[in-house]
Amino acid sequence: MLGTLCTLITALTCVSGVTVVTQKPPVVTERKGETTATMDCNLGTVTGSAARWYKQVPGGVPQYMSRWYQTGWSSVEYGSGFSSPKFTSNHQSKSDYCLIINNVEEADSAVYYCKTWDSSVYDYLIVSDSTLPPPVLTILPPSSDELKSNKVTLVCLASQMAMGYADVSWTAGGNPVTGDIATSGPVPQADKTFQLSSCLTVDMSEWNQDKVFSCKVTVGSKFAEKGIKKSECSTE
Repeated sequence: MLGTLCTLITALTCVSGVTVVTQKPPVVTERKGETTATMDCNLGTVTGSAARWYKQVPGGVPQYMSRWYQTGWSSVEYGSGFSSPKFTSNHQSKSDYCLIINNVEEADSAVYYCKTWDSSVYDYLIVSDSTLPPPVLTILPPSSDELKSNKVTLVCLASQMAMGYADVSWTAGGNPVTGDIATSGPVPQADKTFQLSSCLTVDMSEWNQDKVFSCKVTVGSKFAEKGIKKSECSTE
């Protein structure tokens, strides 16, 4: 019987003024039910303001979850609807905090924000059934007008996504691409699925090398990957 997975995708840093807040680790995979999801948050140079945690489900507003009282640094204040032992928290210092979600279920899928007095970052916690289908990908080649310029744009369309959270990555000739990528947030559809688009802009000289440009979209425990190269595209 296929199990159910919980995947945690973490934004690395957020900078506001002189405050740098970080959350880790990048990816954690757990099984649904009796497992625990853990999110770490470091407040950087901030030591006089406790970490505050918020939960936001797709299409909803952030819900205040909890924070450590500053007095004594030893007790937790909970927001409405959140309590121990389901949600717990601890800290290793006045700048290192940890949010713990016990017995993870699909209802725990959300964006979890760690916030201090002037900055915040967030984690995606995804609890998904491993039997769900992977997303469906379509890659659109450069337009005829673009082929007359010095840069071209490739568009990756991901549809039939079972969840409103996804990780998108591109490779060029098998090597990871990190720059000149613009990815939209997942958009809910009438059939209760989601879709998104991701655009990769490359130099015409690189496109002319006939490299394979691949788009990979990961949703929960499933992913889809599709590639495109110049020689396979119509010149009309």
